Amino acid sequence: MTQITAAQVKDLRDATSVSMMECKRALQEADGDLEKATRLLRERGVAVAAKKASRAANDGLVATATTEDGNVASLVEVNCETDFVARNSNFVSFVQNLAARACDTDDNLTDQVSGEVTEKVTEMGENIVVARNKRFVKQQPGTLESYVHLGGKLGVLLELGCKNEATAQEKDFRELSRDLALHVAASNPTCLSPDELPDEDVAREREIYAKQVEDKPEQVIEKIVEGKMRKYYEQVCLLQQGFVKEPKQSIQNLLDEKGKSLGDELAIRRFTQFQLGQ
Repeated sequence: MTQITAAQVKDLRDATSVSMMECKRALQEADGDLEKATRLLRERGVAVAAKKASRAANDGLVATATTEDGNVASLVEVNCETDFVARNSNFVSFVQNLAARACDTDDNLTDQVSGEVTEKVTEMGENIVVARNKRFVKQQPGTLESYVHLGGKLGVLLELGCKNEATAQEKDFRELSRDLALHVAASNPTCLSPDELPDEDVAREREIYAKQVEDKPEQVIEKIVEGKMRKYYEQVCLLQQGFVKEPKQSIQNLLDEKGKSLGDELAIRRFTQFQLGQ
């Protein structure tokens, strides 16, 4: 077998942007012939995909999928370079397939589908990146709600829970879960309640508000800061936010009201949202 030098591998890597291991393998198969090795990589689509992988993927799609039994739901973000490809039916189908596969794993899909992504890069002519994926598995009475907004630019997963299995089948319960997913998409909360906020975020906000009124008496400063903190929680905490369809009613009050009418205790167990490129 022809001895392959580090310099040869470097030359091939510089020419194709392919990994050192792939370059060495191609050179070994080509008996050290740089041109032949380059052709081998191109034939495999590896060189083309690697070159495109260096280009920015700032567009793409967010997609969701739910298993037939409704017990698992997923959310994925797949990036490409242009809106033209993002709207291509081939790309849309590819992303939807990845969303379905995301229902089977909590691991990052990137490594699992790297070969398929490489093939799709070669086929579509743009860099494609599986940016992230998330799945929810329902383990208690309730429902998993998914929603995609803005033509695939924003997606939401939400789990609405109850105590009784029968409640989850009620029309009002289903409508509430859809409304809550829509609310998350529209209002962009960062957490469920204030106790989920990082201590450093809360401390930073308090410091900023105190600085704004530092010329006031100490007892007045505390009252003002507490008032501003309540407003802050109403902006970022889902349960404290005003419902988009009835801004004067908080999400927590909405849950209490609907729970009373359904004769059950309702709670948002968790939610997540993917905004394209965020």
